[in-house]
Order: sequence, then C-alpha cells, then structure tokens
Amino acid sequence: MAGPSIRIKQAGESSKSTNTSGDDSSHRLVTFLQSQSQNTLTRLYQKPSSCLSIFRLLRPLERQLVMNLLWLEMPVPAATMAAWVTREGKRPYHDALSNLARLHILPQSPVKHALNPTFKSSMRQAITGGGSSGSFGVLTENDDKHPPPDIESLDAYALERWETILYYMVSSGTGQFPTKPSQGVLYLLQRSGLMASVHGNTLQITSAGFQFLLHPPHEQLWELLLQYLQMAEERQMDLVEVLSFLLMLSATELGKDYSTENLSATQKAMLEDLRDYGLIKQRTATSRRFSPTRLATTLTSSSPPLPTSTGTGNGSQAQGFIVLETNYRLYAYTDNPLQIAVLNLFVTLKSRFPNLVVGQITRDSVKKALANGITAEQVISYLITHAHPQMRKNKPLLPVTVQDQIRLWELEKNRVKSQEGYLYTAFASQADYEYVLNYAKQLDVVLWENSSRRCFFGSVEGHANIRGFIERRSAAGNA
Repeated sequence: MAGPSIRIKQAGESSKSTNTSGDDSSHRLVTFLQSQSQNTLTRLYQKPSSCLSIFRLLRPLERQLVMNLLWLEMPVPAATMAAWVTREGKRPYHDALSNLARLHILPQSPVKHALNPTFKSSMRQAITGGGSSGSFGVLTENDDKHPPPDIESLDAYALERWETILYYMVSSGTGQFPTKPSQGVLYLLQRSGLMASVHGNTLQITSAGFQFLLHPPHEQLWELLLQYLQMAEERQMDLVEVLSFLLMLSATELGKDYSTENLSATQKAMLEDLRDYGLIKQRTATSRRFSPTRLATTLTSSSPPLPTSTGTGNGSQAQGFIVLETNYRLYAYTDNPLQIAVLNLFVTLKSRFPNLVVGQITRDSVKKALANGITAEQVISYLITHAHPQMRKNKPLLPVTVQDQIRLWELEKNRVKSQEGYLYTAFASQADYEYVLNYAKQLDVVLWENSSRRCFFGSVEGHANIRGFIERRSAAGNA
C-alpha cells in the first residue's frame, strides 16, 4: 500500500517552531492538558480555535504527524507508519506518539494510527473555515460612536496592567508602588507561591517570586494562567470553558472588538479577571464588547507578548543594562521604575540620574535579600542575565570576587541555626545517660549530644515524654 509522503525529522535537525518554550520541550500548557481526563479534552476539542491553538504549541515532529494524518480517511497501519522512520528517528518518533496519546489527539494503538475524530473534524474546520459556532469569537459591527481602540492604546493598557503586577511584587512591604492590583490578582500571587503573607496582611515576594522575575514575560504570563486554571474547580468554574476562552483569545486579531453575547456564564465571569491581568480591555465593566490585547493574541504564539522590552523578564543580551565593578559598585543604565525596584531588592541605591542609577552591593543589602527568600545564585543569575553588552566582553562576565563574596554572605547567614529545646545533663552515671538518650533517639527528638559530658539537647515536642521517662525511672530506682 502506498502511504502518504512523510519525513520524520531526526534529533538535532532544525525546524522553525511556534512552540514558545524556546526549545524542543513541551509547552507548560501541553503538560497541564496531558494530566486532564479524556472527557475534558474531548469537550475541549469540539472548538476549532482550541484545536488550532493547541496544535501551535506542539513540538515540530508532533505537528508533522498530525498534519500527515489529518486528511486521511482511513487509519494507517502502525507497521507501515513505523517503516517510514529511520533508525535514528525511532526514539523521537515514539516520544511524539506517546505525547499525542496523552493528549488524546492520537489514541495509542499497536495496530493502527488515526486521529481523534473530534479533534480531526475541528482541526479541519479551523484550517478550511466554515461552521457557525463562533469558535474564533464574534466580531462586533463598526460603531462610529465607540470605535475599537487603536493598537497603541491597547499596548499601553496591557503594559500598564502587567507592570502593575510586577511592580507590586518587587515593592511589596514598602508601600512604594503606584497602584495596587485587584484582590483577585493578589490572591493568585499568594496561591502560586510568588508572594507570602508576613506580619498580618502584608505580602512579600518569595524566592520563587524573584525567580519568576527572571523569566521572559511569556513564561511569567503562563505561570499565572496555569495557577488560574488550577483554581477553576474551587471557584466552581467549568475548566473546559475557561480553557476554550483562553485559547480562543490566542486566535483573535489585535485591534478588533469582539462581542460578549455568545460567551458562556463562566466566560463572562472571566472578563473581570482578564481585565486585571491586561489580556482584554473593555470600555466599561458592563460593556457588551471587549478588545484582546497583545498579551492575549500571543498566548500560543512565539511573538513578544508586550509591545516593549521594559519588563524585568527580558533576558536579551542586547538589552542588558547593568555594569558591575570589582569594588561592588553597580551602574544601571535604565529609567524604568520596575527594573530599579528589582535592583533595590539586593542593591543599596545611592544616586539616580535621568537614565542611570548608581548603587553598591553591600553585606546589608544582600542580607536583606536573603531574608526575603532570595538566594545568592538568583542574585548572580539576575546580574548575568541583565549584564550590559560591554560587560559581556569580560571573561568571566561578572567579577569572581563579587560572586564569591555574595555566596559567602549567604553561607554566613546559613552558618548558625537556632532551635528551641531542652538541655539534659547531670546524669548520675554513664548508664543512666545512655538509657535516657536511647529513649529520646527512639522518639527522634535528639538535636545534639555530647557523650563525654553526658548531656544532650532535645526538641520542645519531646520534652514531656523524656521528662516523664526520667521521673518514672527515678521513682523505680528509689523503690
């Protein structure tokens, strides 16, 4: 039987991909979808926009397999399909089949291969058009009174909302943020572990939060959205409706107005949250139309999600702005308040000019960062990621003395650990000491011991048991 022309790429071959992970690993949303039930995914695949958006997130080989099976009316024998693969491509081929099977796009079968009928039908419709489901959103009619916002204003809106979230994270606890995100955003930051509650209701950035700031904006956005998806069930929201709306937004057109009339109750409830994240813009909260921003239209694309690169997550070498000297003095060529706020987490800022900030990395500034859960390696990684192009001519890039000293300050913090407990000493004999010590070890409450001095230190939790054991032994000895 003559099969369709197919070529399985071997490992190491280049292929331009829309997979936004930046490498050949699966997108984070794909990993999340693989953990969902078959019923959930089948419902999701009823929407052509969902199928097309998920297809864009697949790895190159997985997309190639889907496209080669999409237009076939009959299943392909597994042996026939395997014969098209070279020896070197066997492992990537089987990995691709396994990933597609976990997504229930290509059910696993040792006999034949055929796409999920629901996925196939919706994917064909997405490519060829047709249907009246409004899967890709319903455009509103032109209204001279309320024309759709221009792209520049949408970009400015998205950037302002997104930087409000990041700026609050780095300025938390100081009150030095211009506007405060909504309660829904603050709750999401807590649930995702990016911020933690300290001293009552005050939120403070965590070590995970600082690592979050090192990521590109696209990864930052998906990290929050995945946490949002995980919260859908407890908020009594239909996960399929939430997913399909996000995937629909990724297939909309920037600068257009879309109607809210065809949205489900769950999707209408999402509008407020998506406004807070900067994914959509509405003229008023009760408006019957919305405009997706660049954050939304690039969700499953490799295009930049923000109009500029002012976000802290941009790791482009060409846009580095930090110069660090061997005397720990730091020069940051930036006027962006967000980047300056991030530096303030671990740098003592001394002077500020129109396009330059001067500071010093000191023991106190690093200790402050360490107290907030930021590690020495994260500080060093941030300095390397945002190093000025002039610094990248140095080998090593950062002065070794500065790197070593930052690590030593961290070791200094971790050198001594304090823990409450009780010291047991003045035993009458070595036998008594060892008898009580063995009992405490059985309880797993011994924190320190010194046999030569016949003493050991036990935790607070085990004190009542040890004390009772000593009293019973003493009473038995007196009797």
